[in-house]
Amino acid sequence: MLARRLAPLLLLFLALTAPAATPAAATPEDRLAPLFAELKRDLPPERVGEIEAEIWSIWAAAPPGRSDIELLMEAAGDMIRHEEFGKAVVALDEAINLAPDYPEAWNRRATAHYHAGDYAASIADIARTLELEPRHFPALAGLGMINMSLGRMKEALANYEAALAINPHFRAAKLHAAALRELLKGEPT
Repeated sequence: MLARRLAPLLLLFLALTAPAATPAAATPEDRLAPLFAELKRDLPPERVGEIEAEIWSIWAAAPPGRSDIELLMEAAGDMIRHEEFGKAVVALDEAINLAPDYPEAWNRRATAHYHAGDYAASIADIARTLELEPRHFPALAGLGMINMSLGRMKEALANYEAALAINPHFRAAKLHAAALRELLKGEPT
């Protein structure tokens, strides 16, 4: 009898003293979505820089538990900085083989191909980057740079405008788009 009366109190005590359930870890998308939404607002330049840096840090993070990919990405970054583009491509090939759904490996390899002058390979890697992360505004700007280099100014303008639709504060895209609009003024559409 006493046990029946105490059972509700025991349950209440257990509920009040039990550790709170830990929320699931935020996914990259959970972290990116509000950042992209905030980029659409009128923001001071310092806040734009903070948001862009945070987006880059999320994109650049290797898949969880993959220190091998992190090392390959760091090595490839160093190789690109030292203009060792062929070596960078080899390192990034390996990163992509290990994590084919990691957009930043594709984007970085696109960069290495671009600097090596292999625009076709760069375009293919940008396409894959954008399949995996359609909001990758720097990849769109990279495509704009390639199209400018190839003399395809209307396509380049479309690329920069697409980047600006995602990040209206993206300074490089603003400058290139403005210059291309001026260059194309009076041209048939």
